[in-house]
Amino acid sequence: MPKNPPPSKHRVAFYPGSFDPVTNGHLDVLRNAAALADKLVVAIGVHPGKAPLFSADERAEMLAEIGRGVTAKTGCTMEIVTFPDLVVNAARRHGASLIIRGLRDGTDLDYEMQMSGMNAAMASEVQTVFLPASPLVRPITATLVRQIAAMKGDISSFVPKPVAERLKLKFG
Repeated sequence: MPKNPPPSKHRVAFYPGSFDPVTNGHLDVLRNAAALADKLVVAIGVHPGKAPLFSADERAEMLAEIGRGVTAKTGCTMEIVTFPDLVVNAARRHGASLIIRGLRDGTDLDYEMQMSGMNAAMASEVQTVFLPASPLVRPITATLVRQIAAMKGDISSFVPKPVAERLKLKFG
């Protein structure tokens, strides 16, 4: 008689970021994270000392518009939330066992390794997973996208079309 496979574990991944704006790099990480989890909590960090270009609600709308089709292809559900505190505390609140972090280069790796170590010391039950950026999106940063958009440059290859449209409206 064949053995039944062990019950699948419901895996929740927490993908934090500022997403200001959502870039093709964010979309690349989201796509890869959705393949690893049953549920992906995309978490927008909200900090009173920062003045983002897009409100948290606008960023959530962009993420919903762009991300739902990506996660649906993998069978992963997606929830979009905001958080004002430590990533590990927010991840715990949402039942996550994984924190997803994208890496573009060695500089990102150095910083993220430090953060991962600190997070592990505070919440050993939450593991950080690093996802390397695909070659085409490695140079993309939200900061550079905002600067190029502000100077009326072509950002169409760096962000999804709905985000490019929103950036054009922001900068006239």
